Amino acid sequence: MTEQRRQYHWVLVVVIALAMAGGMSALGQTGSGPSVAHPSPAPPAKADNGAAISAGDTAWVLLSAALVMLMTPGLAFFYGGLVRRKNILSILMQCFMVLCLVSVQWVIVGYSLAFGPDAGGHGLIGNLSWLGLKGVGTAPSSYADTVPHQAFVMFQMMFAVITPGLIVGAFAERMRFSSFCLFSILWATFVYDPVCHWLWGHGGFLAWNEAAGTGSIDFAGGAVVHINAGMAALAAALLLGKRQGFPHAISPPHNLPVAALGAGLLWFGWFGFNAGSALKADALATTAFLATHVAGAVAGLIWIFLDWVRFGKPTTLGMITGAVAGLAAVTPGAGFVDASGAIW
Repeated sequence: MTEQRRQYHWVLVVVIALAMAGGMSALGQTGSGPSVAHPSPAPPAKADNGAAISAGDTAWVLLSAALVMLMTPGLAFFYGGLVRRKNILSILMQCFMVLCLVSVQWVIVGYSLAFGPDAGGHGLIGNLSWLGLKGVGTAPSSYADTVPHQAFVMFQMMFAVITPGLIVGAFAERMRFSSFCLFSILWATFVYDPVCHWLWGHGGFLAWNEAAGTGSIDFAGGAVVHINAGMAALAAALLLGKRQGFPHAISPPHNLPVAALGAGLLWFGWFGFNAGSALKADALATTAFLATHVAGAVAGLIWIFLDWVRFGKPTTLGMITGAVAGLAAVTPGAGFVDASGAIW
């Protein structure tokens, strides 16, 4: 191991250790450890507007969080089947590492930066009042008034996890694992969290203002997740340069069945991604669910039709690529379009 690699590893170990220590300290200050059971159940917590926690909404948000979490292993299979055989384990490791690493970052500092009260009134980033989830309990919040605040935290955590995972495809097979870990934690903190606050956080300068009719409408992450990750992926590709032999010698996918399995898991999880963003088990969630499925199906059909015309036969790779493209395309407007809009 070279001296430079030793330094990378030590930096990564120190960063994670300090972050864990800070998070445990913050949790300790709030007394958030295991508690003794009460002899009688506490009354249902209520939001500031008087709304009580809904068991149905809470169940839907928690299920949606689990579905979005499943998308990260699905992404690992999708990317893993497309790379060379010798690199599938590295892709799986990177995706599972980002699941663990960003989850811890989200609890310690990420959620507070993304959704905490606006710092300085500029709409750029949240403050650190929820560091280590201090003060984030089971009562509803201003973000979702019928589910526990912690359920909203979990749902948004899975978005924070999969977004840096999406970038993996841009530098698949070409980045050291230690460098990837450092990149993921820094990108999540200094790119994802601020952009998330801009559009979804209270006071974010791009957030939708219903009273004024201004701002950006991003139902489930078209800008926060897909454009954000896409631009980072483009920057990474430009920095690393062209792959060896590109475009004359491109390595074909080594295992399309594995990639198809990953695409299926992504499609399945996308219902939680989009319909779960309604944050309630209601008509809006139903609309987003329908639009999500229709867009994925139509895009898959169009892609294989173009394959058929261009190459004389439909392909599995074209089908799964088209389906994922359709799911991503409908995401920012999934709650605002009907089935015909999803088809277009």
